[in-house]
Amino acid sequence: MQYDVVVIGSGPGGYVAAIRSAQLGKKVAIIEKYSVLGGTCLNVGCIPSKALLDSSEHFYNAAHHFADHGIEIPAPVANLGKMIGRKNGVVEKMNAGINFLMKKNKITVHNGLGSFVDKNTIKVTKTDGSEETITTQQVIIATGSKPTILPFMNYDKKRIITSTEALSLTEIPKHLIVIGAGVIGAELGSVYARLGAKVSFVEFADSMIPTMDKTMGKELQKSVKKLGADFFFNTKVTKIENSGEEVTVTAEAADGKPVEIKGDYCLVCIGRRAYTDGLNLEAVGVATDRGKVVVDEHTLETNVKGIYAIGDVVRGAMLAHKAEEEGVFVAEVMAGQKPHINYNLIPGVVYTWPEVASVGATEEELKAKGVAYKAGSFPFKALGRATASGDTDGLVKVLADTATDEILGVHIIGARAADMIAEAVTAMEFRASAEDIARISHAHPTYMEALKEAALAATANRAIHS
Repeated sequence: MQYDVVVIGSGPGGYVAAIRSAQLGKKVAIIEKYSVLGGTCLNVGCIPSKALLDSSEHFYNAAHHFADHGIEIPAPVANLGKMIGRKNGVVEKMNAGINFLMKKNKITVHNGLGSFVDKNTIKVTKTDGSEETITTQQVIIATGSKPTILPFMNYDKKRIITSTEALSLTEIPKHLIVIGAGVIGAELGSVYARLGAKVSFVEFADSMIPTMDKTMGKELQKSVKKLGADFFFNTKVTKIENSGEEVTVTAEAADGKPVEIKGDYCLVCIGRRAYTDGLNLEAVGVATDRGKVVVDEHTLETNVKGIYAIGDVVRGAMLAHKAEEEGVFVAEVMAGQKPHINYNLIPGVVYTWPEVASVGATEEELKAKGVAYKAGSFPFKALGRATASGDTDGLVKVLADTATDEILGVHIIGARAADMIAEAVTAMEFRASAEDIARISHAHPTYMEALKEAALAATANRAIHS
């Protein structure tokens, strides 16, 4: 079969690229290794984890906060099986939605492993071993990523697990050891901590979410510690062993002293790797660098003309919305348009509670670059809306250029931070100043007022309510 565009991988980047290509008049096919569309994000990532985060937060509030609101109920019982079932139902609805979009946009779906025969020919190997060959003028590689596991960690999918297995456990762990306190570790660790598990975070860096602004990691640790979590920072894991009903993590502290932690499950969250297995990239000579597909920074085209790559499989943050932007970008580039992505303004979000969201430069990055900046912050505890809801943990930090007042970074930890960051992204896309945000009327009482107050604080320390 002949197509104009073939997309390999149906995650957020892949299916969005396919839809935009179809909108631009191309005959499009998408190849998906698994039986369902949506990739990691929809099936074992963004969507199912958020479903469990919401369920566990409802449970935690019922157990700990309903009484504060005058809602008196018997002690709630966590039914993990039902939570997992609800999560699966959410995923199934999203799967159906993607299937509908493929049909609506007349995109042909081929299920099987896609591999290059040559730059214009793709072989699809189905699960039953049968093969079909399709031809195309252009290809978009959107095969995503897989969890990183080091050999000494003895990953067995039973008690030594990754995020994939953590989304389908059959019991609430008694003691969950989480290797890595980054985004995924923080989210899934908090799910099970809310449900009553003892959770211990073992992190090589010196804080939670170490790639984000240090203030965010410090504040998140305070909140997660209220769930009873323990933290082992500056600690290097050297061995993980499953002895049947118990997992032992052996590690080394910064001072060289040995650390040993025992639990019934160990969740490994040390990062993800680009997934190009089985693509047969060598057949067409597509260049890679440390596992990632090398692309031109202006077009996202590989070194082989007509073959493009997007999402987790290329450089940059491994974020679903980054992949989506790149999917649209590549489809428009291939159609002769001149789109643009500002990678500095792709927000990052951690869906713990409180949520953490960030865009632009961190304070540490500005210091390292020698940029003259001013900072303003505002605590949620001084916010009327947060006090009314009982969500007083967190703050907003605004970083602005000392000379021009242009906003350089915004970092939020607090209720609804994931939604709040959109105003900061919009403002920064239009090169707004802190004064601009400070002068905009924000409805009262809302969480968004915290951003206005932080902007006021950054402009001659003019915050009204702190």
